[in-house]
Amino acid sequence: MIKKIFEYLKKPDLYAPSTTKFWDDEHISKGMLESHLDPETGASRSYEFMDLSVEWIGKIAPANVYNQFLDLGCGPGLYAERFVKKGYSITGIDYSKRSVAYATEKAVERGDAIKYIYQNYLDIDYENEFDVIILIYCDYGVLNPSQRSLLLKKVYKALKKGGKFILDVFSPKFFDSKKESNIWYMEEGGGFWRPDTYLCLESHFIYDKNTRLDQHVLVDINGDVEVIRVFEHCFSKEDLKKEMKDAGFGSIEFFSDVAGKPFDEESKTICIVTTK
Repeated sequence: MIKKIFEYLKKPDLYAPSTTKFWDDEHISKGMLESHLDPETGASRSYEFMDLSVEWIGKIAPANVYNQFLDLGCGPGLYAERFVKKGYSITGIDYSKRSVAYATEKAVERGDAIKYIYQNYLDIDYENEFDVIILIYCDYGVLNPSQRSLLLKKVYKALKKGGKFILDVFSPKFFDSKKESNIWYMEEGGGFWRPDTYLCLESHFIYDKNTRLDQHVLVDINGDVEVIRVFEHCFSKEDLKKEMKDAGFGSIEFFSDVAGKPFDEESKTICIVTTK
């Protein structure tokens, strides 16, 4: 066990995987859902911002023209439930059973005709079916380069001609204040990562090419060790232009956020709207 911990505490190779599918873990997914539903946490955005995003997207891609709508990484459906009120026909995809179950239950309660699917969005296989596809809350940056390339090809294929792909990412400004660090703590009686007492060794690593890693090495009371890694890549305008062009997309517009704020070089996020 000690040797394994020492090995995990070293800076891992770029995009080294986690040892567990934490996003669908029975315990962790419960905490993630609670965080997504709380607009005061870093795992969610304020309801006000969500409303602004929906209003803006509704203007640049109105439902009477761009009706078929795909929400990738939809989580508990906070955006989907807003878009359906605008008249869109919504499909939401997420890789958390708990979030999809919650979103489906709420849609049934409200009588919303939203189709929620439990699936890894890297596995989608649609062709010319959607007018709008969104991937927001900077989810694109957690994918490695080959995954991003695969996703863009699938999104391009899924869009109808003239369809729009809308996503946001972190810009290099987001990393300006980020430093490498290591801390440890014990959660008696359980916490976010485990239901019972565990030790967490938390590390933050910085790599070249605007990539950083948040890593959590978890040791439970039985001595079992798991490592959870979330890589985050930030993008310049040039990076995004190249990746979209390589996937076949045409025009691309830049904004500071997914609520349509005009582009600013100092912004910590970048939103793009690109067209097939």
